[in-house]
Amino acid sequence: MNYLELSKEKKAQLLDEVNKEFNAFVAKGYKVDISRGKPCSEQLDIGMEMFKGIDKALESMPKNYRNYGMLSGIPEMQQLFADMLGLKPANIIVGGSSSLNLMYDTIQRALQFGVCGEKPWNDSKVKFICPIPGYDRHFAICEHFGIEMISVPMNEDGPIMDVVEKLVSLDDSIKGIWCVPKYSNPSGCVYSNEVVDRLAKMKTKAKDFRIFWDNAYVVHDLTDTPEKLANIMTVAEKYGNEDRIYEFASTSKVTLAGAGVACIGASEKNIKDILSHLTIETISYDKVNQYIHYLFLKDMNNIAAIMKKQREVIKPKFDKFINAFTEEFSTDSNIAKWTNPKGGYFITLDVYQGCAKRVYELCKEAGLTLTKAGAPFPYGRDDDDKTLRIAPTFTSTSDLDISIAILICCVKKACLEKLLED
Repeated sequence: MNYLELSKEKKAQLLDEVNKEFNAFVAKGYKVDISRGKPCSEQLDIGMEMFKGIDKALESMPKNYRNYGMLSGIPEMQQLFADMLGLKPANIIVGGSSSLNLMYDTIQRALQFGVCGEKPWNDSKVKFICPIPGYDRHFAICEHFGIEMISVPMNEDGPIMDVVEKLVSLDDSIKGIWCVPKYSNPSGCVYSNEVVDRLAKMKTKAKDFRIFWDNAYVVHDLTDTPEKLANIMTVAEKYGNEDRIYEFASTSKVTLAGAGVACIGASEKNIKDILSHLTIETISYDKVNQYIHYLFLKDMNNIAAIMKKQREVIKPKFDKFINAFTEEFSTDSNIAKWTNPKGGYFITLDVYQGCAKRVYELCKEAGLTLTKAGAPFPYGRDDDDKTLRIAPTFTSTSDLDISIAILICCVKKACLEKLLED
């Protein structure tokens, strides 16, 4: 059904029907949440398996792991992250539970001290390229530090590189770009080999330009045929630009979101620079937790087996959303389009232009919490007011159907109201 071609009378009739459904949801007093990409209880239960027989297992832990030192992390986890990212263990620093924390610290160090001997970024205006739609917490870091954000649209294979290349070649105040290269948050796109190659080799006016390569979903596939992402460090080395890359990853959605292990991967020069500051900041991260994770994760084959268990929990949730959208909003409806990601934690739902904020408010009234409209854009500004980020994972299976029903009802209501108004 093409909503745009309906008569005014038919639109009004449909809106009247939708209003009755909406009022019924409001009367029920539901409280359901699809706002953030958090693991559900069933997923976290998988991570809890690492504590089985932990007393016996820890007998094998080297005694010095209980003490100060080993600022780069334990060798076992350095090797595991190196295998995950296609790097060398010497190019890995294993941190605490949060890769976001490592990103924040990396920005703060660059602002205050500069990178690898260059002037502190704070000495002049700082700008970052932000592919959109993107990760709201990346944008929050920039806004927190007063870094100007430049939006660059995304294609299905990554940011539009003609725009990126022109910007970085002309402006030395552009110091970095945020990238979620595999199953991007929230679109689910995977950067193509061409995009990775162009990012690695492009000419930048700023000598200290850095790519913040947030590889959060490197092992988070939703199918048995995962998408392949080129190794940007290997590509950058080919062009002599290996110092350009800061790569981040964590086990937050592999084991326990609140007690995982994170890492930063970088060139030898960058690692040396980072450690020169970390040695003042801390004596070491939690090496006991790192070792517990190593005992559980073991190697990439075992990680694949763990992620298969994770996939069995969350894939049906993604399928339910996608199937419902397909059933309710056919391709010619013209009021909704959505992504069908092969991995990651999000679905992007684009509604009729000018309706995203209204959908958000209606869902809130009906008891469904969404990520705030505009969140996937710098400064929370979605000029088209159409993009919503959907996070299927956290909702319990029992609440899933009602979450979908409320969302679909609110999309219809907001879009019909807009169409009648126009």
